[in-house]
Amino acid sequence: MSLKQRLQALSHQLRRDAHLLWIATKDPRTPLLAKLVTGLVATYVLSPIDLIPDFVPLFGLLDELIVVPVGLMFALWLIPPPLMDEFREQADAAAERPVSRLGAVLVILLWVLIGSFIALQLWALRFW
Repeated sequence: MSLKQRLQALSHQLRRDAHLLWIATKDPRTPLLAKLVTGLVATYVLSPIDLIPDFVPLFGLLDELIVVPVGLMFALWLIPPPLMDEFREQADAAAERPVSRLGAVLVILLWVLIGSFIALQLWALRFW
């Protein structure tokens, strides 16, 4: 298997596992600790505060490369195997659904509008 194929397989597995955890957090049968760990990892990823600031060369991104995968593996480990199998099937089925190109275009347009609005506001502030 080539490096490109391995990276594509890893990418697919990561997307599936992320979706699997989303499904698991909404299911009442998932243990509370697994939900908490998943929530903490998601909060850490989205938080502007890092253990090591991102502007520190090399080490800035190292905390995300360690904390996030370890946290997600721990959350997956906390989910009982029968539930994992069920959630994995649901995540695989969701991955096979067709992708809405119109939805993607609308999201991109929304981001362009938001970015344009922010740029115009900053430009207007500069010339005051």
